[in-house]
Amino acid sequence: MIKDVLAVVGIVFFVLAVIIVIVDRIRMQRLIDSLTKMLDDAIKGEFNETRFDESSESFLESKLSEYLSNSSLSAQKVEEEKDKIKALISDISHQTKTPIANLMLYSDLLAEDDIPENVREKVDSIRSQSEKLKFLIDSLVKMSRLENGIIALNVSQTDLYELISSVCDELSSKAKEKGLKLICEKTDIKVKCDPKWTYEAFLNIIDNAIKYTDKGQIKLSVKNYEMYAKTDIEDTGIGIPEEELTKIFGRFSRGNNVMQKEGVGIGLFLTREIVTGEGGYVTVRSKEGEGSCFSVFLPKA
Repeated sequence: MIKDVLAVVGIVFFVLAVIIVIVDRIRMQRLIDSLTKMLDDAIKGEFNETRFDESSESFLESKLSEYLSNSSLSAQKVEEEKDKIKALISDISHQTKTPIANLMLYSDLLAEDDIPENVREKVDSIRSQSEKLKFLIDSLVKMSRLENGIIALNVSQTDLYELISSVCDELSSKAKEKGLKLICEKTDIKVKCDPKWTYEAFLNIIDNAIKYTDKGQIKLSVKNYEMYAKTDIEDTGIGIPEEELTKIFGRFSRGNNVMQKEGVGIGLFLTREIVTGEGGYVTVRSKEGEGSCFSVFLPKA
């Protein structure tokens, strides 16, 4: 008789244990489903706060809800700030364009008149400083747009030689004025990049090479790798001191040996931002007094 009672009690306890395990699994699955839905809604930007009970599971849900609510508000504030920055950049670009254009126009008109030589020098100086101001503002606007994600890089299949040769064509007269050879080797490699912005990236590097090279040449050559096409821009210029190589891609960074040259230290920063945004990278090797070689790695099409 006692054995039968014990057997019944054992069965009852076993059934209760099974029921408890099943209930716990159902509660855990409900919690997982609830948390998953909250995260999915947050990812879609559709998250809304929900009322919870006093259970420990609900406490976890409420904490996650609080975190997601704060994250949603932060994301909204970031977007609002980005819109303000976008409007500010647009205003700066628009408001400065006309005055600078007028300065350059009137300085050109003055230069055409019959004026004394000492006045002509001042007119030339006004023109030169206006061009510097235009370059600086344009560079700052481009940098701000890239950093704030206002400008998206539209990557497409691009003929690399067509791209770099067009940059060389634009800068050929500048190199010729200094008596420099500008060599651009042919290649049939296609790369994945935004042609407009990659043109800007190469322009910055080659323009710097011409600026800091007094004799010799600037040579562009392309090497084909499995995943990347590497474009070397090698010059015979003044070179970069070893201790400054790690700093040259920083914003407004300029070496001590080029302070007397024109520039504001934005070009290489922009170049790195552009190429990195396209899935590539830029490296440099240099020896002071012997020249530099910048290597631009772009993903192959």
